[in-house]
Amino acid sequence: MRLRLNNVKAMLFDLDGTLLDSAPDLSFAANQLRIRRGKEALPMSAYRPFVGTGARGMVRIALSITPEDESFEDLKEEFFQAYEACMGQNSQLFDGVDVLLTKLVTQNIPWGIVTNKAERFTLPIVNAVTQFSSAGALVCGDTTMHSKPHPLPLQEAAKRLGVPTQQCVYVGDDERDIQAARAAGMQSVAAAYGYLGGVETLTAWQPDFIINSPTEISGLLDLD
Repeated sequence: MRLRLNNVKAMLFDLDGTLLDSAPDLSFAANQLRIRRGKEALPMSAYRPFVGTGARGMVRIALSITPEDESFEDLKEEFFQAYEACMGQNSQLFDGVDVLLTKLVTQNIPWGIVTNKAERFTLPIVNAVTQFSSAGALVCGDTTMHSKPHPLPLQEAAKRLGVPTQQCVYVGDDERDIQAARAAGMQSVAAAYGYLGGVETLTAWQPDFIINSPTEISGLLDLD
């Protein structure tokens, strides 16, 4: 079973863990919390599976603090400031993303980004990556009243692209991405090369497709 161009009019992507490997910068920022408290830095492998969970995941791994802890909000802002100081320095596109986005543009398939990352962090990163300049829609975690897994951000992106949600495909590396796509009436693709939140298998998410590389999107869309 393959996605067909006559059924798919637009592609939407999550950012971190799907288009952009931001684990080096986010791990570095989280380790600043430890270093400032006299603790040794943890290897990136400790953080990487949970990068997609945002500040709550990074602070939990760094200091074993959860959102229920009274100190969490202050630590979250400290983490955010540390991330702002380093974001983009070591992040890079996953292999194959550049080629994929070029093919979408060449085939006149509009595409966009839907992320739970706040505009505060997303806009500087997206504006700094040349390959993202062709995105027809950018919806951040605070663009709409709700963030994923609510369908509203995906619906807003489809609206901005001028494409019905049923003709959009959403690609992401977190279960919330698949839930949001399903709720929005979009086909879903799970990026098994992403962060995944520490799960071993993605079949329980029930995505329509699972890919191991961004380049596999080309095959699903018959762009090769």
